[in-house]
Order: sequence, then structure tokens, then C-alpha cells
Amino acid sequence: MQKYTLNDLSKLLTEKRINPTHQRLVVLKHLIEKKNHPSVETIYEELVEEIPTLSKTTVYNTFKLLSDKNIVSALSINTSEILYDFIVNPHAHFKCVKCGIVLDIVLNAPIADKPNINGHLILDAQINYKGKCSSCK
Repeated sequence: MQKYTLNDLSKLLTEKRINPTHQRLVVLKHLIEKKNHPSVETIYEELVEEIPTLSKTTVYNTFKLLSDKNIVSALSINTSEILYDFIVNPHAHFKCVKCGIVLDIVLNAPIADKPNINGHLILDAQINYKGKCSSCK
């Protein structure tokens, strides 16, 4: 996994015409480093001690903006919450029905990279698997 510094992320946000505020940078860096597909609530709880001025609204708005600019993706693996993932390449997700962990699954499908299929413009595609992880089965 590539390591990203705050400077790297600042450049990434600037390239996407996003003001690289400290809170946005820390939220994005935390998402990338943890790789646990967190919800807004999880990120807020994990960062509020480090950034006492952080609010859930700020985290939500940050993820909304980053999602709109295709820097992160919003996962709807279940209907109770939206989880977030840093977009680095096409992949699927696996959710354990017992412990709840969400894992990345590598896709080796050429169609995963196509922006259109049979003349249809693809705006979003998600492949989600559910089952029992290797630790729970």
C-alpha cells in the first residue's frame, strides 16, 4: 500500500479543486491508513480527541465532497449505514455476517475498468459479497 503524506493529499485535493483544510486532510489520511471502510460516525469517534473542533457534519460534508470528486467511494453494503473507501482501483467488498468486518476483494475482470458498457455510461458500480470471513467460519 502506498503511504500518503499530508502534503501528498494536499496536492491531490488541490488537483481536484478542493480546498485542502486540515480537517479534510486528516479525515482522508485516516481513511486511507485504517482501511476499515468506516462510517461517518466511526471516523468522528476515532478523530474527535485528536481534533476537538471536529463535528459529525464536517466529516459527513468532507466525505460527500470527496465522493463527488471521485476521491472516495460510498459503499452501501447494508441499508443501515454508508461506509467509505479510498478509491485506488476497481475492487469488490466482502462483509462478514457474523463479525461485521468489511474486506477488499481484488477483481480481475476487464469490464471493471470500462466507463461504458453496451452504450450505457457507467457512473457507479459496486460488487458486494456477504458471508462468513475466514476467522468466523
